[in-house]
Amino acid sequence: MPDMPRRILEFRLPERFVVGTAGMPGDRTFYLQARSADQIVSLICEKQQAVVLAERIDQLLNEVTGTRAPADAIPTQAPVELADNAPLDVPLEEEFRVGAMALGWDEANNLVVIEAHAVSEIENFEPPELADDDADGPDTLRVWLSAPYARAFADRTRTVVASGRPSCPFCQQPLDPLGHICPRANGYKRRS
Repeated sequence: MPDMPRRILEFRLPERFVVGTAGMPGDRTFYLQARSADQIVSLICEKQQAVVLAERIDQLLNEVTGTRAPADAIPTQAPVELADNAPLDVPLEEEFRVGAMALGWDEANNLVVIEAHAVSEIENFEPPELADDDADGPDTLRVWLSAPYARAFADRTRTVVASGRPSCPFCQQPLDPLGHICPRANGYKRRS
């Protein structure tokens, strides 16, 4: 069977770009979703990938403020009017599972660039460089966001992640409703 050509799905200033979930806490599937007009792209990602992406976006924006971008172009907090608490758009059809991500700053346009690359089955796979459009490589979602929208994306991501099961106050692992074996308590089962 011949290899399928690489798909690069691009969203420049999408109407919507969010992290969301499907399923109940403890059994949630995390999605990264972009929408413009009638085009919706949904990718499955790991919870930790979403957490790290939100952290890195804030770090990137803090680093470029006043040095590589005008200070007034990047808010320190997400604008309230950009808050997005709506559920994921439907239909929720997975394009691919995220294997690696890349993040950068488009200095010419003062935009955050996010790339999500599909899981690769190639041994010793190295993800492509940011903005690499080589025909060989994994399917890629590339999104450009304004700095205020990127801050709002990071805020929503943290809210979505925090809406799962509460964390153990000792080990920070999620509490199971049936009890929790805490490594910090030497394996004793704590009741929640």
